[in-house]
Amino acid sequence: MKEEIVIAGFGGQGVLSMGKILAYSGLMEDKEVTWMPSYGPEQRGGTANVTVILSDNRISSPVLNTYDTAVVLNQQSLDKFASKVKPGGVLIYDNYGIHTPPTRTDIEIYKIEAMEATFELKNAKAFNMIVLGALLKVKPIVSVESVLKALKKTLPERHHHLIPMNEEALRVGMSLIGK
Repeated sequence: MKEEIVIAGFGGQGVLSMGKILAYSGLMEDKEVTWMPSYGPEQRGGTANVTVILSDNRISSPVLNTYDTAVVLNQQSLDKFASKVKPGGVLIYDNYGIHTPPTRTDIEIYKIEAMEATFELKNAKAFNMIVLGALLKVKPIVSVESVLKALKKTLPERHHHLIPMNEEALRVGMSLIGK
């Protein structure tokens, strides 16, 4: 198994955190992992993306030109990465702020209404975990249990009380994903 993923959106949407949690989850399952963030000096509000590779074998390079899966959370990211999904690959997007939806016919396209779900949960900080849940429903590359273990590793102990809320957000994301 080898999965090459890009997650992209605005700074502040939890893009880098989502990639980090996914990478740690892979480590929990003894997978080979790379995590390569990319963001501008703008931080919040600027664009950010992260490349994560999970594999059962050694990873030769963290630098990719094409991806098995792209998760895009804004129009700029969709415009940049939709064409870089390998034929037969997967594109997941949050429709909030997407003016021109993807139209490729040689990949599987899934829409998640994660932003709307955060309004219902009354917790905007759950956004990235909703999206991660959607990704794991479509591509179960790591288990939810590994994600929860990764959260314990990545979150400071003072935030461990938020883990049940994050688990709920993961499960909401899994239930909302659709083609």
